[in-house]
Amino acid sequence: MTVIGRDRPGLVESVASLVAEHGGNWLESRMSRLGGHFAGILRVELPENSMPALITALTGLQASGLSIVVHPDQPGVPVPLARLATLDIVGHDRPGIVRQISHALASHGVNVEELETECASAAMSGEPLFKARANLAIPASASVPDLRAQLEKIAGDLIVDITFKEV
Repeated sequence: MTVIGRDRPGLVESVASLVAEHGGNWLESRMSRLGGHFAGILRVELPENSMPALITALTGLQASGLSIVVHPDQPGVPVPLARLATLDIVGHDRPGIVRQISHALASHGVNVEELETECASAAMSGEPLFKARANLAIPASASVPDLRAQLEKIAGDLIVDITFKEV
């Protein structure tokens, strides 16, 4: 499920309580506060006959400004084998960095499994500095040398530092 709303204390607890009340088990989650809002994605496991009641209870949280969307798992979906890599980007902020990098990754069939970005003031100059870290899944069909060369070309064009490492 996805959870989005204005950040406030007790938000995660309100969802966790409903999951527990309906016999659910919290399996995994990624949650963050960003720009005064809270966003999270999580997986829970619960008895199938409890799902409708949990969805109804979660819908009740909308009154407190929380938007929740439930997506049932697709059991048995095979995950293709992939090589894992990390990508770090640091440079002066400018529009289009994420677009160009993500386009290069997509053109090689690379899946972005996790992405964190931020803009911060550079230590000495105070200018906006863009930082990103991505965890990637590279399909066996992708040419890592070609991907690396394309990323290095983009880094030169954008004047950013890119560190690409296979795990």
